[in-house]
Amino acid sequence: MAEFIFERYNYWAIIILMMVGLYVTFQAGNMIKRLIGLSVFQTSVFLFYITLGKINGGSAPILFGRDYPKDYGDDHGGGHGADAVHGAGHGAAEGAHGAASGVDELGRPFIDGIIDPNHIGGQPLQEVYSNPLPHVLILTAIVVGVATLAVGLAIVVRIRESYGTIEMDEVREADIQHAETESSAETA
Repeated sequence: MAEFIFERYNYWAIIILMMVGLYVTFQAGNMIKRLIGLSVFQTSVFLFYITLGKINGGSAPILFGRDYPKDYGDDHGGGHGADAVHGAGHGAAEGAHGAASGVDELGRPFIDGIIDPNHIGGQPLQEVYSNPLPHVLILTAIVVGVATLAVGLAIVVRIRESYGTIEMDEVREADIQHAETESSAETA
């Protein structure tokens, strides 16, 4: 049981942060505390997505080692993308595009460092990569979250200037009193 818990420590941290954030958001009467609770909850979601994108033993998806083309930047010009497009029009076994296409040490055909999709069997890659998409999305979400928090804090400042408090109950009571005085002034 302890092994089960310790192997998944990141998920337990995510669950704890999520529950603390939700509790503070729903129980706090202070508007700033509510915004902090939302930020803690948001942080738990960020950690969850980053955890999903990480693979044990995986590295950044950067070509190196066997996956990196042997003769990248040869005198054919055009660069990486042009080599792959030009070499894909010819058979990989023909070696039509110099050293950028050919057969690897295990006899699998590849074009510009990528295993030929027509080849059946074998391992497609030697390296294990982590998915970079969740990390990129979370970087964007962090920026949006900070901007949203700043707008929320600016609104709290304006509420403080207007009502003299940032407690939800006191603001609600002031609104109710204001609505009652307006309705009694209209009926009179």
